[in-house]
Formats: sequence, C-alpha cells, structure tokens
Amino acid sequence: MTKPRIALFIGILCISIFPVIVRMNLTSGLISAFYRMAIATAIILPFALYTKKLKLESIKMLLPIMVCGILFASDIAVWNISIQNSTATQATLLTNLSPIWVGVFSLIFLNFRPRRSFWLGTVIALIGMAVFVGVDTILNLQLDFAFFLGILSGVLYALYILVSKTVLEKLEVITFITYSMIFSTLFLFIINVVFGEQFFGFSNVAWVSLLIQGIVCQLIAWLLISYSTQNMRATRVSLSLLSQAIFATILAAIFLNEKISVIQMVGSVIILAGIAITFYEKNSIENL
Repeated sequence: MTKPRIALFIGILCISIFPVIVRMNLTSGLISAFYRMAIATAIILPFALYTKKLKLESIKMLLPIMVCGILFASDIAVWNISIQNSTATQATLLTNLSPIWVGVFSLIFLNFRPRRSFWLGTVIALIGMAVFVGVDTILNLQLDFAFFLGILSGVLYALYILVSKTVLEKLEVITFITYSMIFSTLFLFIINVVFGEQFFGFSNVAWVSLLIQGIVCQLIAWLLISYSTQNMRATRVSLSLLSQAIFATILAAIFLNEKISVIQMVGSVIILAGIAITFYEKNSIENL
C-alpha cells in the first residue's frame, strides 16, 4: 500500500469514531460539530504559526479555502439536522450518495471522465450500502424535509472533496487545513447562535467526548484524508469514505454493545468489494 492509501485508511478509522460518540447524546449534534472544529483549530493554529505555514502566495487563495471551510461546515450542520428530523440510518444512506455526485461534478465542471472501474465500484458499493442499512429503510424513505437535507449533505460533501482537491494542488496540507478549519469554526459558531445552542454547561464526560471529536475525528482524520486527497483521485477517495459506515458499526459493537447482524456483514463485504474494484487497475496513475 502507498502512503496516501495508508493515510486514507487511518483517516477513515478516525472519522468512524464520530457517529459512535454522537449516538451517546452527550451534547447536541450542532454543538458537537462546532467544538469538533474549534478544538482542532485551537491545536493546529499555533503549530501553523510557529512553522510559518500560514503564508499564502496570493491573498486570492483565501476565497477557495473559505468555500471549502463553509462547504465542510455546512455538510456537518445539514447532516446533523437531517438526523434530528429523521433517523441516523436514513441520513447516512443519503449522505453516502456523495461518490455519485463526485463523479457527475467531475465530468461537468472539471471535464474529467471517471474510469469505468469507478462507476462499477460505485454501483456495487451502493448496493452493499442498501443491503447494509436494510430493505425496510429503503422502502420507508419519505420525500420530506429531512430527506432533501440528507441529499444536500451528500452534495455538499462531494463539492468539498472536489474543491479541496483543486486547492490542495496549490497548497500544503497544513496551510489548507488550518485556514479551512478557521472558516468552518466561524461558520458553525454563527449556525449555533442562530439555533440558540448552549455553548457551556456540559458534563465532564461530554467535554472528553468533544476533545476526542476535535483531536481524533477532525484534526488527525482530516489531515490524513486531505493528504490522501492531494495524492489520489477525488473519485477514489470519495468512494473509499463509504467504508466509514462499516467501521462505525464495528466500533459501536465494541463500545456501545450494539449487535452486528448477518445482513450488515453481507452488506459490508459488498461495500468493500465495490471499493476494491476502484483500486484494482493496471499501471494506474494517482491523479484526479
């Protein structure tokens, strides 16, 4: 395995912890999203200043970075609101349609035609996701506000992957992540104020969970995923992120004593098979 692939695998493991922590309901979804970004930013900003990683060749680069930060923060906010108005399973299923959007947007806006292996892998992985969440979930989908929020979350996720890919071609990972998270933190602060969320008064356990989210789920995870995005095709990265549903289920079984059904195991195998197809290429070149 190449370094970008190893980084992507570890990064996915780190973000897979997030749904498990959210299920503990120690804080609201929106406030956890804010502190996830704020804590990570508070850690990386002094490091970036000390290592002089905040220098930009052109101030114009701040605009696409700001777009990335707002896209990422919006995805988290929309995804959490979708969960609050439906179910985590439905929201996760709809958000995980993002690989399709990545492929479509790559073709329309970047004039990049995804390889056949991507589309084949996407179809197989999405079939696996459908099996994983269950037929009942698919049949019970309702075309309501939460449904469209779930779709929007997937679109925002896809746009973030694509825009960050183009920005990372011009910036170092530390520089990009630091600025992006600053914008995300500010945006999520405004969102929480609008929704009247309380920023303090949590239990000690809740604060520990917020620290884990900020350090592991955000800082470490997205440094690694951004490095992978910089060195791999965006379509491949987006499809690989589907595996977080599998790892989240395994972690939930370990820490929350949730049972893993046979259907989920079958779905997991199909998802991983779909992802593996995109990596099985002769003389592949790691680009977009």
